Amino acid sequence: MAIKQKITPFLWFDTQAEEAANYYISIFKNGRILDVSRYTESGPGPAGSAMVVKFELHSQHFIALNGGPHFKFTEAISMAVDCQSQEEVDELWTKLSQDGAPAQCGWLKDKFGLSWQIIPSRLPQLLQSPDRALASRVMTAMMKMTKIDIAELEKAAKG
Repeated sequence: MAIKQKITPFLWFDTQAEEAANYYISIFKNGRILDVSRYTESGPGPAGSAMVVKFELHSQHFIALNGGPHFKFTEAISMAVDCQSQEEVDELWTKLSQDGAPAQCGWLKDKFGLSWQIIPSRLPQLLQSPDRALASRVMTAMMKMTKIDIAELEKAAKG
């Protein structure tokens, strides 16, 4: 029996909801479009254009709405991605930052303006170390990075 997701991220786009959903499912393995509702002649969007796109990434459901130009994404909301390896960090960073903008500490904005945190699992492990000097060195190293480099974090951890 499948457990229904209780809370679903709802993303507001101007007119790019379907394009964005297809973009995200092309980047993340195990992604798929679940449903597309289209505007009718009654509007307010052009008849036949996507109104709501429901999609899934790694069993996480999302809803994308073509709601018009009234609202934009800000860094106040971001999608955090737990990465198991440097290769995964590199792949997602490259794909999501294309036509977007890298930021500090593993953050980036994609081409739609949505903020992402591409974080290797090793980073929170090091930051939560009971050795507070080690954690401090790792934090200092991370603060100098855009894309997170696991080898550099490990080097900082060793002092």
